[in-house]
Amino acid sequence: MEEKQQPKQKKKKEEEPQTLSQSLFGWLQAVVPVIIGIILVFTFVGRLTPVDGDSMNPTLHHGDMLVVAGLGYIPKNGDIIVLTKYFEDVQGPIVKRVIAVGGQTVQIDYEAGTVTVDGQVVDESYIKEPMIRQSWQRIDTITVPEGSVFVMGDNRNISNDSRNPALGTVDVRYILGEVVGTLPSLGA
Repeated sequence: MEEKQQPKQKKKKEEEPQTLSQSLFGWLQAVVPVIIGIILVFTFVGRLTPVDGDSMNPTLHHGDMLVVAGLGYIPKNGDIIVLTKYFEDVQGPIVKRVIAVGGQTVQIDYEAGTVTVDGQVVDESYIKEPMIRQSWQRIDTITVPEGSVFVMGDNRNISNDSRNPALGTVDVRYILGEVVGTLPSLGA
């Protein structure tokens, strides 16, 4: 007896349209991990920070966007850093240059316009103009405590920095990271 083989019929499953909530849930499943990844990268690896003000002229300009790397950063003399220590009327990210780290002694000679770290005059070819003393600058000599840095802006005559006792030396925990690149000014 011959068996007739009938073609197997595939049951077509009717697709039901997704509801709005199902569609949104699908998008959230795709987008949330990406957002979390971006947040983690900007928190631990790097971030973008704008320059606000002219204290780092001529090196950096108001409106420049800085690429800041913070993961595992250890401050060194000459580094440009971003920190978040609020003092007086200064709030938000502050961009400054590390002049000295913990254990080093800084001497500022306003008459000669020089900065000395551990007896060596710092080569400051990056500063805008010779430094003059401002009325609020009260620190002339200081030994930087361990775990802190002494910072100054490249535009010394307008920079509100570690020479001001209100800021003073900066605990390294306030440092967001080192500036590793810049993007062009946003026209400011």
